[in-house]
Amino acid sequence: MSDGEEVARRISLALRELRRGASMGLLREQFLGTGDDALEPGQMDTLDVLLSAEAWRMGDLADALRVDPSTATRAVERLTRIHLAERRPDPDDGRVVLVRATPAGRQRHDEAYGRWSQVLAEILGTFDARERTELAAYLERLVIALDRVVDATIPR
Repeated sequence: MSDGEEVARRISLALRELRRGASMGLLREQFLGTGDDALEPGQMDTLDVLLSAEAWRMGDLADALRVDPSTATRAVERLTRIHLAERRPDPDDGRVVLVRATPAGRQRHDEAYGRWSQVLAEILGTFDARERTELAAYLERLVIALDRVVDATIPR
């Protein structure tokens, strides 16, 4: 195995552990809840994006989430059912539905995000300031590279 292949294997394993590792599962439960009240990570992502603007058209929300519109619709339906999001007609175009987080959705997001921020600060505290800056830049570049590969290889 070449050095490049070994590094790629290590990165692949680390990404898998970040996505599926036992520690992440426990943290996910702590932040998103358990049982019938639990949010799925995609629903938390949806709340996060919903709160970044006053209201969203579904197509724009799907684009911001980087998901298929049907996936965004399912997340919004669940959030609407549990009163964390609401749909309203667009006052400028009655054919369009706008989605936004409810006050309960903002509260639920803020509580989970507060818990996550504390843990993330502890995790990132193991890196010095330069390393944190580099990590952020590398993760941003990874996302851009992933998008380029997807755009080049997967028809939409």
